[in-house]
Amino acid sequence: MKLGIDRLVEDGSLRGALEGRRIALLGHPASVTRHCQHSLDALAACGGLRLTAAFGPQHGMRGDKQDNMIESEDYTDPTLGIPVFSLYGRVRRPTAEMLESFDVLLVDLQDIGTRIYTFITTLAYMLEAGAQAGKSVWVLDRPNPAGRPVEGTLLEPGWESFVGVGPLIMRHGLTMGEFARWYVALRKLEVDLQVVAMEGYRPEAGPGYGWPAFELAWVNPSPNASSLNMARCFPGTVLFEGTTLSEGRGTTNSLEIVGGPDVDFARVLRRARSFAPDWLAGCQVRLCHFEPTFQKHQGKLCSGVQIHTDFAGYDPHRFRPYRLGALLLKAIRLEYPDYELWHRLPYEYETGRLAIDLLSGGTFLREWVDDGSAQPADFEARLAPDERRWMETRREFLIY
Repeated sequence: MKLGIDRLVEDGSLRGALEGRRIALLGHPASVTRHCQHSLDALAACGGLRLTAAFGPQHGMRGDKQDNMIESEDYTDPTLGIPVFSLYGRVRRPTAEMLESFDVLLVDLQDIGTRIYTFITTLAYMLEAGAQAGKSVWVLDRPNPAGRPVEGTLLEPGWESFVGVGPLIMRHGLTMGEFARWYVALRKLEVDLQVVAMEGYRPEAGPGYGWPAFELAWVNPSPNASSLNMARCFPGTVLFEGTTLSEGRGTTNSLEIVGGPDVDFARVLRRARSFAPDWLAGCQVRLCHFEPTFQKHQGKLCSGVQIHTDFAGYDPHRFRPYRLGALLLKAIRLEYPDYELWHRLPYEYETGRLAIDLLSGGTFLREWVDDGSAQPADFEARLAPDERRWMETRREFLIY
């Protein structure tokens, strides 16, 4: 298969529309060609392209920030001599000065297919800015490693944030190009959007089921997105960012493992299996212990679980990480009714709303977990209609 960046670099007719125009790239460490050359370098090596600026999302253009919610500064690329503007620093939206630096923005961001992953928010903000400033936006498309499955609830009105840019479901099943098409239609943006589609991408084919396994190298799109397994688990494990428990940051398996020093996850897993066994299907959930080197519970031995989708029995149609994450939270609440589960620290520039509500896109998940009488059927009754609605909504925007 060919990525959008590969097609642009290799096809002079595609690049022809860019000749004479000032070009900027929005990228990150996983913005690479299929030969693992960074897209900024690959574009610079192309004849006839005038690169005048670059932009980096959360964690930076070159991946300079390891921990979560750490801002990056603007700088000048030492090789190309062009400004590299941070969209996760003093601003999250481009300033007028930044917009004056280019005519066409090329967006080459590897996403992992979950609403709260901030790269889609940054893309949305750039589409809005492009519409206002009369700029062209070209999305160089990439695979969604989580594939086509849909899961979760739609973001509720009034819960928009940097981790929830619109009425999107948690595990949305779109590529970045497809997301851009949806968002432009949703907001009725008058922007010159072009999607340079992939060739040969089959999002429902195994063994990758969204990721071209054994064909493309995995490059971390953010420092803690260290594997395809993480990308598959993320729609559920990310919920633990809104809790006092560890989501594995400070370990080598961040967002594949969750746990804490004062919770017995053997008890939690037994309760989960008795409460909603079907929500554990399609994967393996392994009891484990870990000690974070930074972030929550630094230096403490934590009891926890690791979720595995990297084995022969992985079933992408039965694996439902959002339900699994919710089930683990529910089992903790049932086993430890008085446990202080929800953290109240600022989260992604929000100080007045709970992080778990920002992550889940409303209060329903937290209320279901905290309600001692709430059952799996109550959860399903809320999720299933939203999932059907999103499947229908996204249909017209699919490219592959």
